[in-house]
Amino acid sequence: MAVVTVKSTTITNRDAVPPVINDGRLERGSLRTSHGYVTATNGDSANSKYILASLPSTAQVRQILFSCANLGASSSVNIGVSRNTKDGGAAVSASLFASAQATSAALSNTDVTNQSGSYTLDKQEQPLWQAAGLSADPGGTLDIVATVSVAIAATGLIGAATEYVDNGN
Repeated sequence: MAVVTVKSTTITNRDAVPPVINDGRLERGSLRTSHGYVTATNGDSANSKYILASLPSTAQVRQILFSCANLGASSSVNIGVSRNTKDGGAAVSASLFASAQATSAALSNTDVTNQSGSYTLDKQEQPLWQAAGLSADPGGTLDIVATVSVAIAATGLIGAATEYVDNGN
């Protein structure tokens, strides 16, 4: 084994000669939030959508905190990204953040940022449009959506607090 020193992108840029200015979303960025909740209803079937938040397409998501009431045995949702409803609402990456996240027990601010294993560290340094798999920035906003994967069996609230940074680039 060897002793190594490895630098992140921001440190490499700082130490470069001449120094390279870091993207404000990676260093010294202002943390912003978008929060939303809806009422899920007993009988909401698979593929029902709960649109919880709207983020700039250029945002870098830092954390998604998911909350829900006990929505019944075996119920679950995927949490991902869709085009905003004014742009048709089509799914871009339906389970980017969470896949089959159980809603069969009450949850309060459970971190689901990378529950699916798809929102890896490298994607966390990309703008949302790129991390979600789009080939170009559509501009405007993208929605954070919980899509029912196993039917909802009880009525209750479901929501998310999404933390992100964005410098408008």
